[in-house]
Amino acid sequence: MKKNFNIDSFYLDFQYTKEIIKNENIDIKDLKEIFDDYIEVKETYQNQADFIANIFRSSDNVHSVKSRIKDEDRLIEKIIRKTRDRKEKYGEDFKFTKDNYKEEINDLIGIRVIHIFKDQWKEIHDEIIKTWKVIEITANVRDGDNTEVFNELGIEVRSRQSGYRSVHYLVEFYPTNRKVIAEIQVRTIFEEGYGEIDHRLRYSHREIPEILKSNLLLFNRIVGSADEMASLINDLSKEWSDKEIGYKNLLREKDEEIMNLRKLLNK
Repeated sequence: MKKNFNIDSFYLDFQYTKEIIKNENIDIKDLKEIFDDYIEVKETYQNQADFIANIFRSSDNVHSVKSRIKDEDRLIEKIIRKTRDRKEKYGEDFKFTKDNYKEEINDLIGIRVIHIFKDQWKEIHDEIIKTWKVIEITANVRDGDNTEVFNELGIEVRSRQSGYRSVHYLVEFYPTNRKVIAEIQVRTIFEEGYGEIDHRLRYSHREIPEILKSNLLLFNRIVGSADEMASLINDLSKEWSDKEIGYKNLLREKDEEIMNLRKLLNK
């Protein structure tokens, strides 16, 4: 059964949007048309999300992949919330319609790519650049993070007060004659854990209480340290493996030398 847009039901979950709709003179009819249009294309978008996710799942550098398409109610909420931003960008006559929302809302398709060690990001980055047309890259970091690798590649760096870390890509492709934009987020497994907790708290509270905020920042420092420790352990493991291979080769060479000397003595 097709889901229909009901503004009264919508207000039960997003009460604060009522004032925005009034202040920005948003037409409920436009919201309903966008809602109905999105319901029609959701299945196609889900197929595209699954297709992109499966490409990443074949990569040796990727630990796991999550894919999702935006919930229709969350889409309407974001359109309402972003109307002021778009009016400042395009002019006061701007309004979201069923003809422009797909290009203005860039996270209808969301892919989250999770890797274990920080140094795996560069190879994942290269794979994304080779596979899709990338229209925007943003590295979200915390103050004090080393951003040298992003600066060298000309990637925009945004310092997030919350401590949120993740590299975001907007990619475009044409599964039909109409352009589709997807957002790909790449982060470590530790950053993913922090991001999930941070996200849950921000959706649970309109404003995070100070006691939660301070503990969240402490947790963020622990996560950053865990990332560095994991990378150090990985580097040490590689170094030890290289030495182990070197020792085995040296012992084999010595064994071969001893066998050759024995052959000479026997002669």
